[in-house]
Amino acid sequence: MGPEVLSQSEIDALLKALTSGTIDVSSLAEEEKERAVKVYDFKRPDKFNKDQLRAIQMIHEFFARQLTTAFSSFVRAMVSVEVASVEQLSYDEFVKSLVQPTVIVIMEMYPLSSNALLEINPRLVFAIIDRMLGGPGKAVYKPRELTDIERTVTERVVMRMLELLEESWSTIVDIRFRIQNMESNPYFAQICPASDIVVVVTLQVKLGEVDGFINLCIPYFAIEPIIDRLSSQQWFVSTGTKEDEASREHLIKRLLKVKVPISAEIGHADLALKDVLKLQVGDVIKLEEPYSQPIKIIVGNQVKFLAQAGIHNKKYSAKILRPFTEDEDVELQTEEELIHG
Repeated sequence: MGPEVLSQSEIDALLKALTSGTIDVSSLAEEEKERAVKVYDFKRPDKFNKDQLRAIQMIHEFFARQLTTAFSSFVRAMVSVEVASVEQLSYDEFVKSLVQPTVIVIMEMYPLSSNALLEINPRLVFAIIDRMLGGPGKAVYKPRELTDIERTVTERVVMRMLELLEESWSTIVDIRFRIQNMESNPYFAQICPASDIVVVVTLQVKLGEVDGFINLCIPYFAIEPIIDRLSSQQWFVSTGTKEDEASREHLIKRLLKVKVPISAEIGHADLALKDVLKLQVGDVIKLEEPYSQPIKIIVGNQVKFLAQAGIHNKKYSAKILRPFTEDEDVELQTEEELIHG
């Protein structure tokens, strides 16, 4: 049936009603909005809501920042890593979007009962390998499978990536990622049925003039047991309290194990080079500081304490008297000037 055509009298009556306010235009717009039909694809049902996708994006934005530092140290060059997209689609669509051959890592997700998939563009992989082996970091023009040596180097890089991925996910849940297998053909890396919904996080990596993508594919049923924890609010709460405190304690423990050199400065003297060359065993060098003056304890390259020199258990020792301050430094300099004067 064709569209209904209004007569001139009906058009005039409609315009008059609109002008007089008899017809509420806003109510007509609301009715039209209510009648609007949203297209729904039953072949691709939405499993993740917007808040969950936002939480996943924030987790991997943190991962991208860590990966920037890690890649830069691996290749000794400036590297940029950013989250390009986070989307849900069927596993079949994801596989069809990959080049062949490529570098695919099948990962175990302990204690979850499924695997995830990490795909790295070959251009990017060969550029990283070339830089790590001393080359300029050029990508190959024709994709090919990795040699045994290249595979070993790639596994080392991937293992570091998985460590950082664990740290990023630890803000929500404790997951351990482990390499199960490496493939070059996407169709041999079947981690779930083709019609299953997966979330794909795409990272864009720039290494000098070479750029490429890293795709992380996680099936919905793999993270379904923890789906309730995936919310942007939960991520902010975790990163703002427990994670910060754990990181701070871990940093303090590591700092307490750092070894620093400590030395004691008993005194000093200025000698000409010709006098130094004439020194022999048994010669005495007169120091400019009096024996009663405290000696300086140097930690690293900074004076931190004043001490009294002596002998303990038949070994030269120094007894800490007090922390060293700038005021005491001025006093010691004044004493030296009075002695020399």
